[in-house]
Amino acid sequence: MSAYFVYILASQRNGTLYTGVTNNLFRRVWEHRNNEGVSFTRKHKVHRLVWFEEHGDINRAIYREKRIKRWKRDWKLRLIETENPNWTDLYDERFVV
Repeated sequence: MSAYFVYILASQRNGTLYTGVTNNLFRRVWEHRNNEGVSFTRKHKVHRLVWFEEHGDINRAIYREKRIKRWKRDWKLRLIETENPNWTDLYDERFVV
């Protein structure tokens, strides 16, 4: 079974947010951190992985990403703070040893 991830990056706590979807969370966040790909994350220095969820179906993941992108900022902040109240960089916590 394939895994797909919906994720939110932040520039800092309560900073600029970016929502995306990928089938390889490690690679995609690495690309954002190394300023490859999306110019928005490069311009605004949005590199901190603060929230993600896994889906088994790409269509569900894309649907969820699109829904979150339309949410009000307060809703996104609440989503992040419910699971990550300290805005810990989950990339460092999960992938960096």
